[in-house]
Amino acid sequence: MGEQMHEGGCMCGAVRIRARGEPFGAPYCHCQDCRKSTGAPVSLLVGYEEEQVQVERGVPNVYESSPGVRRLFCGDCGTSISYEDDRLPGEIYIHVGIFDDPAAFGPTVHSWHSQRLEYINILDDLPRHHESSRPR
Repeated sequence: MGEQMHEGGCMCGAVRIRARGEPFGAPYCHCQDCRKSTGAPVSLLVGYEEEQVQVERGVPNVYESSPGVRRLFCGDCGTSISYEDDRLPGEIYIHVGIFDDPAAFGPTVHSWHSQRLEYINILDDLPRHHESSRPR
């Protein structure tokens, strides 16, 4: 059995990525910034070390949503691709929905549960963090 590899891309296909190896986590993020950047009430991301992720096609656009926080997206179709934060050096969080097989990733934790919309009730036993699940 070889190294895990997951591929995915944006809706229009202009941007394609490849992630190799095991991710270190898959947080649900309930923060307002993720809601704004995706248009969804909650996001599910998968965390990798930067060196595990390669852009195979295209060049994602970058939006600095706050100082040191970059959100990558397709400039053609607008698909949200990933999130990076200078306070989490070397880490990249990819939106699970862009992968060709998003079912390959199961959530591991809830981040920013304090900003959860009241009508979002995900019934699981995963840890819930008031703020980020990763120390910053």
